Order: sequence, then structure tokens, then C-alpha cells
Amino acid sequence: MKLIIDGIATEASCGERLLDIVRRIGLDSPELKKRPLAASIAGETFTLNYIPLREESGNAGQKVMLRRAMRAANGKVNLLRYDSARGNRVYERSMLFVFLLAMRKLYPKTRVRINYAVGAGLFATVGDGMKLAQQDIDRIKATMREIVDADLTLERKRVDIEDAINYFSADGQDDKVRLLRYRQFAYFDLYRQEDYVDYFYGEMAPSTGYVSVFDLQAQKGGLLLLRPSAENPNKPAKHVSLPRLSGVFSESEEWGGLMHCTVVADLNDMVLSGNVRTLIRVNEALHEKRFAMLADEIIDRGARAIVIAGPSSSGKTTSANRLCTQLRVHGKTPILVSLDNYYLNRELLKPGPDGTVDLEDIATIDVPQFQEDLTRLLRGEEVDLPVFDFIHQQRSKKGNPVRIDERTPLVIEGLHGLNPMLLPPAVDSKLIFRLYVSALTTLNLDDHNRVPTTYMRLLRRLVRDHETRGASVERTLSMWDSVRAGEEKWIFPFQEDADAIFNTTLIYEPAVLKKHIFPLLGAVQPESPYYDDARSIVKFLNYFVEADVEDEIPPTSILREFIGGNTFYR
Repeated sequence: MKLIIDGIATEASCGERLLDIVRRIGLDSPELKKRPLAASIAGETFTLNYIPLREESGNAGQKVMLRRAMRAANGKVNLLRYDSARGNRVYERSMLFVFLLAMRKLYPKTRVRINYAVGAGLFATVGDGMKLAQQDIDRIKATMREIVDADLTLERKRVDIEDAINYFSADGQDDKVRLLRYRQFAYFDLYRQEDYVDYFYGEMAPSTGYVSVFDLQAQKGGLLLLRPSAENPNKPAKHVSLPRLSGVFSESEEWGGLMHCTVVADLNDMVLSGNVRTLIRVNEALHEKRFAMLADEIIDRGARAIVIAGPSSSGKTTSANRLCTQLRVHGKTPILVSLDNYYLNRELLKPGPDGTVDLEDIATIDVPQFQEDLTRLLRGEEVDLPVFDFIHQQRSKKGNPVRIDERTPLVIEGLHGLNPMLLPPAVDSKLIFRLYVSALTTLNLDDHNRVPTTYMRLLRRLVRDHETRGASVERTLSMWDSVRAGEEKWIFPFQEDADAIFNTTLIYEPAVLKKHIFPLLGAVQPESPYYDDARSIVKFLNYFVEADVEDEIPPTSILREFIGGNTFYR
């Protein structure tokens, strides 16, 4: 049977794995940067242990059959490497399996929790805050290396859901037991090595030998598992200390504990019992309290301008409005300014080498004009602020005259708010308060499976783009890689420079967003290049119980920015 793998035509034998074929045609490599980790077939991700052609029993005896996905793809296979989003996730899951297998060997009765990602690392806690010495870290690394060198096959086995529940119950993994009781299917897939069984809700590399690049570092309260470097995957990333971001994650975990909601099963239990309404009230109250504390800090500092920045769908606009409300409590009359109004006319923007314009580049902003306007405003002068006409993609001839004083602080919201290129060098930095907002979820599927922070923002954006812009799921997914690349370049490098970081995630929001997004995902067909992405979201949301509680969500909630009904926009 003829296959086309990364453009190379070859023949497949019955029972031959993709991995064997890849090696046979010379596409394998010892370097992680070049090494295939999995395969994309008809839009879906498959392990390289997948067998394209196998014998199946029928009425006429044994018959050689081409597998369903291979038929749908007409024999075409695209290999996934570390530089792709899907390949990256395959590697992370495989690395976690190796790490957790090592921990099982060294600390067989100790609970290990993968808490969240910070920078290039995954922060994990061991036991009840067990303090790990350097010799402990060295032992874990050495055991992981032994597992990698053993090159153990990572085979997935499908079992009855009750058998999986019974195993995890006997093993003391109550977090998985509770989650699986919400599973909507009668089967479950497991990965097993000796007496250790686990699962990571997606495909993994063919064997442990693929997890050749990693590092471990001791951290306060746990340890950091470092992934390969994005720039050079053949080497582990270097840890860059992010104390502000780590502090926000820690605070968010405390909030989750306070609300008795740290894993998806906790949230599901609350939805079914009706206690989710109390959860919403407490979560929204915590947000309001945090906005009030930010306003207090701004007033105590005497800041005259507050700049708010954050990645896509982080809730910047609602955060700006809610902060303005809290400043009014102090007797201020803040003026809200959007950096979007400083966009240059579209005809002035220069396309890149690929012929497209990067709309997230700071070069799209009239930085000199913004600096001049801010300087004059802080001197007490009246300034005619620009107004950008998005329909015609150019600046309107009529501006917005503004004058401020100590009672009228500026609240400036925009993508590049924290970029040092934006602020006038002559302005006293004490007059500027910099706020970074992002959705940093710490709600996990179970102890070993975190929910990536980008997932929450993507869910928000999918719903908002459909509700307010008429965009399909496929349209939003087609832009997401570009959006993420822009964030890595223009936003994340400056997040630690903020005076404060605010986590806009609402712990209950996946249960609410599910109702909005499920019908949209169902419209994505198997032939779509975004089918696998849509399926991944469906598989993720299948573990959540839908909550029909929108009457409980305040009209000024950050979630209202995405599902509608936000009174700030009336």
C-alpha cells in the first residue's frame, strides 16, 4: 500500500508501524529538533506506533485493511516535530510520564501534583509541600535518565471505564477516580509501565527514549521540570525567574483552595449540587476585592496614568472599566483611553517578508504621537486624542479633546502597554502604574494533567469572535498560532516589569463557556485542517458538566466580555 510521508512516497507492509516506516525512509533523527514525535493523519494526531495497514478478521477470513484515518487521508501523513504546537504537547505528555514514573519508583506512596506552567518549566509539588534537597533532585534526574535510556515503549491500552476506575481507586489516585465518574464513554485509554498506570489525555511519543531533553530544578515548595528550549530544542530551556507571575499563580491556587475547587471534579460536583452559584458569588467577590486593592495601591502611589496590557482574551477592556469604577470610589473621574486609537493608517504599514502586515507589531502604533500626547497631558495641557476609524482603517479627522488633573487619571488599555518603547523617557516613572492582566487558570483536570492557560483564553476568544464578529471556529483557530507568536514577542517579555499582575480567570467559567462553544465545535468537519484542534477542545470540555447559571453572573463580570451582557458596553 502506497503512503506519502512528508512528501516522500513509500510502500507500507501489513503490520508495519509508522515508526518503522519513518526510520526505513530516513526521516528519523537522534536530534529532538529534527525528530518526528507523532503524526497528523486526516487532521488527527496519532502515535508513531500506529499501524496503517493491518489484518482484520471477517466472514471471508483474514483480510488486509487500510485503517480508517489512512483511507480518509488518501495515504498522506504529516510528521509532527517539537516546533509544532501539537508536537510540543506530545513531548510534554511523554516527559511527564517519564517524570511521574521516576517519582513512583523513588517515592511510591507520595502524591505528586503538576500545578502549572511558569516560563519554560512545569511547577510540581511533592507530598504536602515536601522540601526537596539538591541530592533529591539529582536522584530524580538520574532515575528519569535511566528510564529514557531504557527506551521503554509507551503503548496505550483501551480498557473498560469501570476497570480504570477500580485500578485508580486501588492505587489511591482519587483525583482520577472522581474525574472518570464524569466520563461520558464506556472505555478509557491507559499507558502502563510495569505496575505504574497513567494517562495524559492525548498521544505520546513512541517510547521513553524520545524524552532526551529535560532538566529539573528545586523550587520553593516543589520543583520545576524544564522543557526543551523553543530556540534550540536539543537543549533544555534555562529557567528565568518570574517572581511576580509565580506569585500570582500561588495566590490563584490559594483562591482555589478557599473556594474548595482545585480540580474539574470539584467544579462538576458544585454544578450538580447547585453550589456553583455560591462559587460564582465568591469568585466574583474575590475579583472585586482585588480591583479595589489595585485602586488603593494606585491612589497611595499618586499615579496619574495607569497602563493595562495583556494577551488576547485576557479581559483587558473589562478590567480597565472595573478599575475605573474603583477609582471613582476614591473620588476620581478617570478617563479611559485605548491604544488602538493610535494605530497608523493601514496604507502606512509595511508588510513583512511574507507580504503580510503583522498587526501586533508595535510598529503599527504611532509611538511618537502617543509619547507627545501623554507628556502634554501630564503637564496639564489639553490634547486632541486621536480616534481610529476601524471601518476605513485610518485615523478619523475629528479627535477627542481631553485635559486631565490630579482628579482625572488616565487609564490606558492596549496590547503594548508594558513595552518600554511606548512610554516617554522624560516622564517620571512614579506617575505611571503598569498593570498586566491575563487568564492564568490553576484548575486542573487531575493531579497530573494541568489545564494550559492558553486554553481558557482560546475558549473565550472562540465564543467572543462568534458572538460579536460572526467568525467561525475555524477562522479563529486559523489565527491563533499567529496571535500566540505575537504574544511571545510583544507581551510576555514585559510581564515581570508590571507593578502588579491580575489574574482574570474565573474558576467556574469552563462550565459556562461549554454551552456556548459546543454547537460551534460540532460544525468543524473531519476534512478541516483544524479538526484535530476542535476535537481536542471537545475532549477537554467533555469532562465538564455544563452550568446554566448565567442569571447569576454579574453584568460587569469579566466573563460577560465574552458571552455578552456586559453593561460597560451599553
